[in-house]
Amino acid sequence: MTTALPHLFQPLEIRGCRIKNRIFSTGHDTTMPTDGTPNKRLAAYHEARAAGGAGLIVMQVAGVHETARYTSHLIMATTDDCIPGYREVVAACKPYGTRIFGQLFHPGREIMESQDGTAPVAYAPSAIPNERFHVMPKPMSKTMIHEIIDGYAEAALRLKKGGLDGVEIVASHGYLPAQFLNERVNRREDEYGGSFENRLRFLREVAQAIRDRVGDEMVVGIRISGDEKDAEGLQESESLAAIAALDGDIDFFNVIAGTSASFGGAVHIAPPMAIANGYVAPFAAAVKNKVKAAVFVAGRINQPQDAEKILASGAADMIGMTRAMICDPDMPKKAEAGKLEDIRACIACNQACIGHFHMGYPISCIQHPETGRELTYGTRQPLARKKKILIAGGGPAGMKAAAVAGERGHQVILCEASERLGGQALIAQLLPSRGEFGGIVTNLAREVELAGVEVRTRTPVTRALVEAEKPDAVIIATGARPRSALEAGIEGVEGAHVVSAWAAIRDEANIGRSVVIADWRCDWIGLGLAEKLARAGCHVRLCVDGYMAGQRIHQYVRDHWVGELHKLNVEVVPYARLYGIDGDTVYFQHATSGEPIIFEGVDTLVASLGHTRVAGLEDELAGWQGDVYVIGDCLTPRTAEEAVLEGLKVTAEI
Repeated sequence: MTTALPHLFQPLEIRGCRIKNRIFSTGHDTTMPTDGTPNKRLAAYHEARAAGGAGLIVMQVAGVHETARYTSHLIMATTDDCIPGYREVVAACKPYGTRIFGQLFHPGREIMESQDGTAPVAYAPSAIPNERFHVMPKPMSKTMIHEIIDGYAEAALRLKKGGLDGVEIVASHGYLPAQFLNERVNRREDEYGGSFENRLRFLREVAQAIRDRVGDEMVVGIRISGDEKDAEGLQESESLAAIAALDGDIDFFNVIAGTSASFGGAVHIAPPMAIANGYVAPFAAAVKNKVKAAVFVAGRINQPQDAEKILASGAADMIGMTRAMICDPDMPKKAEAGKLEDIRACIACNQACIGHFHMGYPISCIQHPETGRELTYGTRQPLARKKKILIAGGGPAGMKAAAVAGERGHQVILCEASERLGGQALIAQLLPSRGEFGGIVTNLAREVELAGVEVRTRTPVTRALVEAEKPDAVIIATGARPRSALEAGIEGVEGAHVVSAWAAIRDEANIGRSVVIADWRCDWIGLGLAEKLARAGCHVRLCVDGYMAGQRIHQYVRDHWVGELHKLNVEVVPYARLYGIDGDTVYFQHATSGEPIIFEGVDTLVASLGHTRVAGLEDELAGWQGDVYVIGDCLTPRTAEEAVLEGLKVTAEI
């Protein structure tokens, strides 16, 4: 045990279940299960975290009733078909001493999608719609309530037969048990509505039914949001009252924030980097002061040092570090060994983890694309022959390629034309609330260092350099540059004050008070520039060539950011295609009607019109006899996710 983190690596015993340390992976959808059951891909995913040192893994939600199918790819624990898959996950993880719990779930009105594209019938305590999915539920009959309560108990028994050590009732994020608790959502007039005790009855009966079915030896806990972060959601005082009333019947309370029911509340399901680290810990401390049961907490806790502080303060007994272990499955093992600098810290970008889930793809990580692809890239292939590899470009693509190639044993030279590694990530980190994005540079640079790569900065790669070095292969990762308004064919740019997004981010241009941002990309650049310039005192109009600002980034990142822009009085104009500029007048064309959108009195037009690949070296090496690979933005401009993944793919097999 590292003396720097004594609390984090103390074991914890709950109802006879000994958990080897205080780090756990919270239940989270992975989009990996098929046919409603756990499978080899999910087992490999969890095994990576178990091998990396996690004390506890809480597996993703399992539906307890046919009406619980809130997505087309969740686990269903309504039949014995799930049992073999659970046993496969347990068999993969138990050799590492990791305990496995599973979540028991019914969404109530929070239905995301149907099984066949038609709108499903959602059931809830009362016919109160939600904001986010625009679902009008049907009130549950008492017969259905009793069926669902029994479904929780039967599902828990199946998880027990699958070899799991515990179950967690999901009452968080505005799902069915929380809907019963919430007097603004539960308008029932029978014994399941009205008074506090009546609204608590559903959860009490679920917990009791589970205990009766699984016996005394299995751990039974509840996950619950303290503050649902919504005007109609549960408040901390209400959640705390429910928790205190259930103490004695429950083995642990796993506290979090937010609700699925509203845009603002849903942000807290996987809070982005703009949200403070460890922000749920004060509520966990309040719970800890009220109950005898163990208290778990999560919410943007991505570093073991932060987890240690929360434990040392007595605020909680277990720390959920889910995205931290999606980003670095070996984080617990590294922390215990005192190798804190080697940890690949999560930057809460949400792009490939929950971002993939919301697009219907298996989750991964932009920094560690091996996550979710364990069956393909979980182990490095042995070298058939050591090669000399020259990499041109030290952005995320080039760094990942260098790290993997070096780790596998190749002789690697990484050349970067500028004075620093990092590429466009160095620009991204300059925007408000995006400083943490620079962590991708720190993390990849450390991987490059540990892999023994020779790094040469201020060294552009030319054909002459390639011929002098005589590598076996050249990997071109020279990135992209801003696509200018002139290149885009925008009329009048020569006679007006037009600056590139990069220049505005780097403070390389004088920006007037009245600013229009032409945002073709519809991503973090336009949103970040709008916030930056508004905070600098500018009157900002963000004109996006899409149906919403931030259209191409994850909804929790976007929704939080759009809220900040609203507070700053930024005017957002959708469907706006930049057409031209004449002096201080900027012309857009509505993308669907074709009608003009005109802004007068504009001091500065900031153009975020995409990128152009920097591909000169590819042309220069035409006819060279070695192997040439092109990756990242110089293949075609996209995002850091594709750049890092291609860096992995190209060097995993060389």
